[in-house]
Amino acid sequence: MTQFTVHPAQITTPEMRASALTDPGFGATFSDHMALVDWTAELGWHGHRIVGYGPFELDPASAVLHYAQEAFEGLKAYAHSDGSIWRFRAEVNADRFQRSCRRLGLPELPVEDFLASIDQLVTLERDWVPTGQEQSLYLRPFMFARSPILAVKPSTQVTYAVIASPSGAYFGGTGVQPVDIWFTRDYTRAAPGGTGFAKCGGNYAASMVAQLEAEAAGCSQVGFLDAVEHRFVEELGGMNLFVVTADDRVITPALTDTILEGVTRSAILKLAAASGLTIEERRITLDELFDGIDTGRFTEVFACGTAAIITPVGMLKDADGGHVVGDGSPGGTTLRLRQQLTDIQYGRVEDVHGWTTRIV
Repeated sequence: MTQFTVHPAQITTPEMRASALTDPGFGATFSDHMALVDWTAELGWHGHRIVGYGPFELDPASAVLHYAQEAFEGLKAYAHSDGSIWRFRAEVNADRFQRSCRRLGLPELPVEDFLASIDQLVTLERDWVPTGQEQSLYLRPFMFARSPILAVKPSTQVTYAVIASPSGAYFGGTGVQPVDIWFTRDYTRAAPGGTGFAKCGGNYAASMVAQLEAEAAGCSQVGFLDAVEHRFVEELGGMNLFVVTADDRVITPALTDTILEGVTRSAILKLAAASGLTIEERRITLDELFDGIDTGRFTEVFACGTAAIITPVGMLKDADGGHVVGDGSPGGTTLRLRQQLTDIQYGRVEDVHGWTTRIV
């Protein structure tokens, strides 16, 4: 395994860390260290190290600041009841990270280096892994271009980093609370041939103005339609979408180059199939979705992602009005799949799928 040289930083006192872990929120508190690796066209990957968490020094002309040449990932480390710490499907994240970097013209980090950066950082920061209900250590690997040149071309200098953030529920609150989704008719997230399948900042930046539109309509998340016909449901600003039917089918938009292949999404498909549900990965129009909800053919809708796990949807809205899913409360299939997934992640049941790996 690739070894990272550790340069110990001044660490947070146990009292301050305990206070931060009591109610960490999501993505607002960070551990004491971060992992770093450099890349240049001349030397390749080098300088594998773990250093104190802190600001980067960037030239004002760095390519990432002007042309958004960057990619990132998101995964979690989970504390089990015996005190051990495990990661969930990190190999899948490593593969997706390579695909994203390839699309952005960035060098591909070896899977071995990706996994080593996660494992060695978490081992050092094990005291930052929270143990509260549905809490975890959220890990954010990312890569950015730093060549100081304004010419529009791939960077020859790159930094890879991993930061760690003790986190609770993405949407806050306690228990499993439904969220409302706003479907925008004015904005699209990604177009065919673009970067929609890659996990990169530009995709999320493109969703921000639509997210503001959603919030103005009283919704927590925004949903996007395809960029060609403006009819087919694709994904949310940061999550994949699922529908449960009255006859025990689970429908989710088929993957295209405009939809991110979610790690949680693929796990849910396997869990749903193992539970006897019929899986349909296909195109679904917004009109079909609304009609199915209104007629009762579609009984549940939920969103999923690493940060939000599985989140029930209580209502879908667009400019013409709202459509309440069932009675607006979390559905039974949604809750069962969520329980099955989190039971595996937190080690409450045997992982028969081989998805989890012990770090420490």
